[in-house]
Amino acid sequence: MSAWNYVVTAHKPTNVTHSCVGNFTSPQELNLIIAKCTRIEIHLLTPQGLQPMLDVPIYGRIATLELFRPHGEAQDFLFIATERYKFCVLQWDADTSELVTRAMGDVSDRIGRPTDNGQIGIIDPDCRLIGLHLYDGLFKVIPFDNRGQLKEAFNIRLEELQVLDIKFLYACSKPTIVVLYQDNKDARHVKTYEVALKEKDFVEGPWSHNNLDNGASMLIPVPMPLGGVIIIGEETIVYCNGSAIKAIPTRPSITKAYGRVDADGSRYLLSDYAGLLHLLVITHDKERVTGLKIEFLGETSIASTISYLDNAFVFVGSSFGDSQLIKLNLHPNSRGSYVEVLERYVNLGPIVDFCVVDLERQGQGQVVTCSGAYKDGSLRIVRNGIGINEQASVELQGIKGMWSLRSSTDDQYDTFLVVSFISETRILAMNLDDELEETEIEGFCSEVQTLFCHDGLHDQLVQVTATSVRLVSATSRALLKEWSAPPGFSVNVATANASQVLLATGGGHLVYLEIGDGKLNEVKHAQLEYEVSCLDINPIGEDPNCSQLAAVGMWTDMSVRLYSLPGLELITKEQLGGEIIPRSVLLCAFEGVSYLLCALGDGHLFNFVLNLSTGELTDRKKVSLGTQPIMLRTFTSKNTTYVFAASDRPTVIYSSNKKLLYSNVNLKEVSHMCPFNSAAFPDSLSIAKEGELTIGTIDDIQKLHIRTIPLGEHARRICHQEQSRTFAICSVKYPQSTNEDSELHYIRLLDDQTFEFISTYNLDTYEHGCSVLSCSFADDSNVYYCVGTAYVLPEENEPTKGRILVFIVEDGKLQLIAEKETKGAVYSLNAFNGKLLAAINQKIQLYKWMLRDDGSRELQSECGHHGHILALYVRTRGDFIVVGDLMKSISLLIYKHEESAIEERARDYNANWMTEVEILDDDIYLGAENSYNLFTVRKNSEAATDEERGRLEVVGEYHLGSLSTDSDMVLLSCVCQTRMWVRFPPSYLVRSTV
Repeated sequence: MSAWNYVVTAHKPTNVTHSCVGNFTSPQELNLIIAKCTRIEIHLLTPQGLQPMLDVPIYGRIATLELFRPHGEAQDFLFIATERYKFCVLQWDADTSELVTRAMGDVSDRIGRPTDNGQIGIIDPDCRLIGLHLYDGLFKVIPFDNRGQLKEAFNIRLEELQVLDIKFLYACSKPTIVVLYQDNKDARHVKTYEVALKEKDFVEGPWSHNNLDNGASMLIPVPMPLGGVIIIGEETIVYCNGSAIKAIPTRPSITKAYGRVDADGSRYLLSDYAGLLHLLVITHDKERVTGLKIEFLGETSIASTISYLDNAFVFVGSSFGDSQLIKLNLHPNSRGSYVEVLERYVNLGPIVDFCVVDLERQGQGQVVTCSGAYKDGSLRIVRNGIGINEQASVELQGIKGMWSLRSSTDDQYDTFLVVSFISETRILAMNLDDELEETEIEGFCSEVQTLFCHDGLHDQLVQVTATSVRLVSATSRALLKEWSAPPGFSVNVATANASQVLLATGGGHLVYLEIGDGKLNEVKHAQLEYEVSCLDINPIGEDPNCSQLAAVGMWTDMSVRLYSLPGLELITKEQLGGEIIPRSVLLCAFEGVSYLLCALGDGHLFNFVLNLSTGELTDRKKVSLGTQPIMLRTFTSKNTTYVFAASDRPTVIYSSNKKLLYSNVNLKEVSHMCPFNSAAFPDSLSIAKEGELTIGTIDDIQKLHIRTIPLGEHARRICHQEQSRTFAICSVKYPQSTNEDSELHYIRLLDDQTFEFISTYNLDTYEHGCSVLSCSFADDSNVYYCVGTAYVLPEENEPTKGRILVFIVEDGKLQLIAEKETKGAVYSLNAFNGKLLAAINQKIQLYKWMLRDDGSRELQSECGHHGHILALYVRTRGDFIVVGDLMKSISLLIYKHEESAIEERARDYNANWMTEVEILDDDIYLGAENSYNLFTVRKNSEAATDEERGRLEVVGEYHLGSLSTDSDMVLLSCVCQTRMWVRFPPSYLVRSTV
């Protein structure tokens, strides 16, 4: 393992946990502020929709997000508290368009039991204090002074220990809280307290209400003039203000989020665990509540937060599915829904499992994740690359080259698209209906293959064919001048820019021409010792129309050379080595650094840093971009220059921080590309692929592309099988209402191209799928799916029974071949030396695949290892087995073939509650635990004593900030969560504060 590592997240957090609406950036502007795990996003509400303004990382997981307006202020402040008991108050500075920290601090206590139901942070509506419920039996108060500044915090003893919710009541002479709690007999009540700031104590409040709905879980304070509080239960909704109580029964449901619609608090949006959205209306006669009404509106994602924006627009933030911007219509649609989804915001979380596959067999891995939960469960196909948004296409076979041309030098847009074939050239142009149609440029020779085209100075066009170079007027389209190849010679390769043409004929002749106004002059001829394979004179110096250098790729000696222009004098010669000829060369500049790129016929690419003044080539590097010949072309997008490498794995080359980077293009084999910036398709590319010519725009560089496969059920485990081209998932379908039967568990088989269900195996009642594996066994050429299950019975604390099911895929169907009962839950399955290794409750068990007398197969127990609390996660490498335990951190086991036994070799004696393990190399193992930390341990093979060799030494610790539960820890760190993070030497791993 290297001493230094750099690790960076590929995707920011996407699960929305909190949101609030207010005038944060200006008194006249309405803002939506969203919390996503460790980040906040500030959006501006505009007539065109939500406009992102700022994306800010927070060093901690956000537990509270509230807007408030101190006395004397014209706009709102933002209060944030984290799960590690840090808090801050932020203000928007309109002059600098930045956030300013008005206050910050630590509200943790040295002793105290953290609340089981999570932190609660609330702010008095009259901005007299901030209240925090962080520990059982304590209520922390942070008072405001008269100037809106925070004073020293203090604790008040709270009698109620099982607090479910706390809110401040509106318009009370003294700050008054209402507490929803559960007593030791599981009955639920509400009680009010006045906060006496001078005495730093509670005073008995004006009212209380006992024996609520057993499912009561949420409080909604109602503003004046009505006042009081709404208590949301599973079967009833109650309004209470001390003097009046109103209640209505509801369909059994568990409400997860609410959002206030009106400033006077007469209407509220409620969303339940099934994503059903309701409108709660308080009927009143201005001062007195007369009743409650509730109306079903429609279905959304399962909401974790709801923010009513304005004019019936609502933001629904979700931790279990995609967040949504919706509009509430006055009239229902054909399905009876008032909800119209305007925009979806992709959410990858929660990711409970994933696998890495190459679905298109292009050598580019894609991550297929089990994302979401409940009805919002889905598979997400995540790939790193650049997408092409297709604008137009036409079927054209056998394209040998493409170039875009303009009708005059000063034109902003391209007019013509020249497409070359083996024996002809076609010219396409955009018509008035924005359609590509064939046209003619009379001065061009269309009966032969075009080798190169370019716009020339003085409103001219250049066409190079095997026999001549033609100079054509862009305005009249007539031939102005022609240079012909010497008799007996033909042009093999050519290149040009606005003022120069360089071509090579057979026999190693290099010819340099210059373009004048109606003139085409041969300036220099050079005889080279070998044939020329490729050329480039792309201007990268001060003059954008003229190059001082020519790059030449050679046959025979497999070299790339630089010649001076106009003299054609050899400046630099670089031997490439090997037996593969260069097929494309390109002079280019990124971020002020000049490069020479040289692509070979086997898909490899050399890049050199080029010194323009001396022609010296340095910093030689070689990368593999594919397996087929590469053609290099430059293009511009958003005023930035990129290089497109067309091959069987098309790639865009660009520079970041003066380092060349390579991004895959999400297309199959591309033979040719040219930029085509037409009026109808600005900033587009023309791409030739598989008998088709496509015009499209390019996505942002460095962007993850996410495709969603909705399942309508929760996928818990996933595995891919290359031989059958299928995925197997363990999934659970939850009931849509509390009246329905318990959830149903399945093993599903999906086609890996269409992602359609092609086969299903129903598990038994109470049987859950825990693990899935694709593997083969010794002395058996078949490939099987192995599934580990557990019977989760309501009366048992831990499963005492499970099964290992062995399936084979035949004709697209799952066929059960064998099953093995186990004495516990099969938490993990691993292929191990042609056998099957299972983690079953506290035991590691090894099974061998045996042939019965009747020709069938069965799993037979060979050996096992006890000594764990619960063996949840297992990884193997050779004969070594790494186990992640529920409480006992990481242990290292070894399988001894001669004795058919598994023994413990070493363990980490720290008490870590593990959420995943992974093997980095023979001696270094990576673990994740439930406090959002990663750590690495090392095997002490060289230690002097048995005691030291039996101890796994912790060599690295790292705060990740998110729960790591996925199947591949190393990749998980890049795909799932949080923020940019850097790993320092193993002995000192610390999260960055970028």
